[in-house]
Amino acid sequence: MFYGEVINTRDVITFQGNSVEELKREFEISVDDYLEFCRERNEDPDKPFSGNFVLRISPELHHRLYKKAKLSGKSLNSLIEESLNSTKV
Repeated sequence: MFYGEVINTRDVITFQGNSVEELKREFEISVDDYLEFCRERNEDPDKPFSGNFVLRISPELHHRLYKKAKLSGKSLNSLIEESLNSTKV
């Protein structure tokens, strides 16, 4: 018995099968059922976040952050991610 679960969603979508072919078929059925359930409830399906987003800042701030990251021996991305992680949401 094979078992699968769609990850990176708040909703639980599972499927199982006794062969790879059956598992693929059950996956498609489970996703179709989930999408139909969302339509019936007039809700958008939950989609995983990519981890990427565009942020527009001034060139001056961009330069200051770049310099701070460089002095810290970090990438600009790491510096900003650490800063965001330390912020209470």
